Amino acid sequence: MDFPRALRERRIERRISQLEMASQAGTTQRHLSFIESGRSIPGRGMVLRLAETLNLPLRERNELLLAAGYAPAYPETSLDDAALAPVRDALGHILDGHQPYPALIVDRTGAMIAANRAFGLIAEGASADLIGPGRNVYRLALHPNGIAPRIRNLAEWGRHILARLGHAEELRDELSEYVPELEPPSGQLGFAVPLQLESTYGELRLMTTVTTFATATDITLTELKLEAFLPTDASTADALRAADIAD
Repeated sequence: MDFPRALRERRIERRISQLEMASQAGTTQRHLSFIESGRSIPGRGMVLRLAETLNLPLRERNELLLAAGYAPAYPETSLDDAALAPVRDALGHILDGHQPYPALIVDRTGAMIAANRAFGLIAEGASADLIGPGRNVYRLALHPNGIAPRIRNLAEWGRHILARLGHAEELRDELSEYVPELEPPSGQLGFAVPLQLESTYGELRLMTTVTTFATATDITLTELKLEAFLPTDASTADALRAADIAD
């Protein structure tokens, strides 16, 4: 990675001027201009301040440090490591506590880490090779052998998923082939894009929430996402409770 170019590109992507970024990072516009042109070599502390000013993910902050010739600042611990046992326990409690509503945990690529029992109702009928830890949940959602045939608003929901895959071009290109063209909306859009899914307990209408470890300083934790499904109507809530009792 070319450090001056990478820094400049990230600043421009975020539409931050040199003056604004320099002020927030505690330096001068002239110094920042020299850094971006390669005429000045920043110290490790300055690289970190610039990365923080750009609000870069921890992984990208490490990449900038390496590009500038410095050691990474943030660890990336395996989720199986004993040090993260409290985190695994907490995630398990959260998943169980969300019953009877579906919930799952994914990493930055969309690979499933874990899911609660209720998620089985979401995944019912899907091919076994698309389900389970390590499998990509976005592929599960949109692949013809996944849950796509049961999604009544596939075009709308599919576009919602594809919009989240800007960082994964290859996966987005693959999945976009499965998503039909989206018709122009008519009438009231409502407050959220629901997932309208056929199930053995009737049609489910679900919205999603995403929770992250906002204050984590370990790359692994910052890239985990808890995706929880919530019913948008009483009939969906009743269906999920009925499925939970049956299990």
